[in-house]
Amino acid sequence: MVDFLPEAQALFEYTQALRRDFHRHPELGFHEVRTAGIVARELNKLGLEVTPGIAETGVLATIEGNRPGRVLLLRFDMDALPIQEQTGAPYASQNPGVMHACGHDGHTAVGLTVARLLQSHRQELPGTIKLVFQPAEEGEGGAERMLAEGILENPHADAALALHLWNEKPFGWLGVTAGPIMAAAEIIHIKVTGRGGHGAIPHLAVDPVLASAQIINALQGIVARNVSPLETAVVSVTSIHAGEAFNVIPAQASLQGTIRTFSPEVRQGVLERFQQVVEGVGKAMQCQVDCQVQSISPAVVNDGGLAGQVRTTASQLLPDCQVEANYRTMGAEDMAFILQKLPGCFFFIGSANPAEGLDAPHHHPRFDFDERGLVHATALMAGAAWDYLQT
Repeated sequence: MVDFLPEAQALFEYTQALRRDFHRHPELGFHEVRTAGIVARELNKLGLEVTPGIAETGVLATIEGNRPGRVLLLRFDMDALPIQEQTGAPYASQNPGVMHACGHDGHTAVGLTVARLLQSHRQELPGTIKLVFQPAEEGEGGAERMLAEGILENPHADAALALHLWNEKPFGWLGVTAGPIMAAAEIIHIKVTGRGGHGAIPHLAVDPVLASAQIINALQGIVARNVSPLETAVVSVTSIHAGEAFNVIPAQASLQGTIRTFSPEVRQGVLERFQQVVEGVGKAMQCQVDCQVQSISPAVVNDGGLAGQVRTTASQLLPDCQVEANYRTMGAEDMAFILQKLPGCFFFIGSANPAEGLDAPHHHPRFDFDERGLVHATALMAGAAWDYLQT
């Protein structure tokens, strides 16, 4: 196996410069025009076959090995979030209200560095690498769009790898889990309609605020009493809007939230119970309810064999790192759609550094990460790809 760690370290300045440039100029999903342009430019410099404009701003490039073999897809996401940055970093966002608050700037920089490493070893490489730079991962359907536009074909991919810099864990930690590793995600929308009235004479009104409070309380019982203690689920109501005046009972209230599950069976049971609880409580409170569920993505499920192979690569390339084989998170990722089509492995690279103040959670206005994680991410992705194609 090639020792990609010193090679990744030698390219750190390149990776860091790209990451900081992307961070200064974040772009929202399907608007990653500047980012995609830089990606295509850097890949063209390597002499790769580059196809831009997939799913509007996605980029696909191919590295051909020196002899036939399997085809491996490597996916890197590019989009930022609608958040006003508060890090105060010298490379902070210059785009008001837009920020790389999830590490996708690092993922894109890592992807370009991995491309350089693997292309430099092309003569020793069997098979084909498909480099996919994806737009709109943050709940906007980027992966589905790219799949619909044929990223798995010509040539057909046999497997897929992806990674995520992860501020829930410190630099030096790696998470590579077989089976479910990230949750399926739904958005829940609930509209509660009663009858408005004066706050001083509530008996002449039907209060949707009170009904909403009862619905919220009752929904918490789904996980507590309808899901096995050996399974995992989350039901969270995160938004409620009703009324404008202190003395007026409104006619309507709107709630929003999310459901997260790993198992398809648990997911189905929770969704059925959600409908029953909302409708039943609404009826008991004399209100009409309309509840809708919007699916964001299925669970991210890793292939056991590939997860084991990535762990083996990690133990060889990064022996000083702690490799955790049972880590899971209720966060969601649209890499799930690709892993429904192909066996693959999605793994995490610890990137927090509390001593340096680099431990704000993902999607936080002060999010930033220890850039040493870029080296670990580059080395492990390149090494895992190499090992897969050599077997």
